[in-house]
Amino acid sequence: MCNLYSLTRSPDEIRRTFQVIRDETGNLPPLPGIFPDQMAPVVRSSEDGRELTMMRWGFPPPPKAGPQPVTNVRNVASPYWRPWLKPEFRCLVPVSSFSEYADTKPRKTPVWFALSEERPLFAFAGIWRPWTGVRGPKRDEPVEEEHRLYAFLTTTANGIVGPVHPKAMPVLLTTPEEWRTWLEAPADEALQLQRPLPDDEMMEVARGERRDGAA
Repeated sequence: MCNLYSLTRSPDEIRRTFQVIRDETGNLPPLPGIFPDQMAPVVRSSEDGRELTMMRWGFPPPPKAGPQPVTNVRNVASPYWRPWLKPEFRCLVPVSSFSEYADTKPRKTPVWFALSEERPLFAFAGIWRPWTGVRGPKRDEPVEEEHRLYAFLTTTANGIVGPVHPKAMPVLLTTPEEWRTWLEAPADEALQLQRPLPDDEMMEVARGERRDGAA
């Protein structure tokens, strides 16, 4: 389960890469460690084109699933997730690297993955929804309000991620064609992208750090 990722590329590069028409994020700083329940940028479609906006990471959980927000979604056949797989609720989550935890002793070790050592931009296949309730990190004294929440799809781990986290990996989208398909195509077509990235298209880039400070 991916519960830590990084976005350290410039706002200009994010807008240019994902062909963003409108940016609502303001002066976006580098985000070397994005954790659940924090705010982070996502790209979604609007009437005027793609917009970059801030949302909070973690969907409300399904009934009887416990109180923790859901950050990763695997079972897209579930009726709970089906409404949010329509094009209007799909989004791209910009990423430069992501982390899985190796099961080491005495404590687990963060291992970082990216497309290459240069950590170029890619996207998680995300979904989002509006939700009213109490959310946010405890240090921010969360209050009840209307939130926009996001999560992203996972799939079978490939040969790069599998030795560290064999259960799953995020769905990584790396090309303009894939980004367009995820945002615009019918659900049956878009969900064909729920597959592991080929081993030769990504690599391990760091180990042992809780935050990826690469530029």
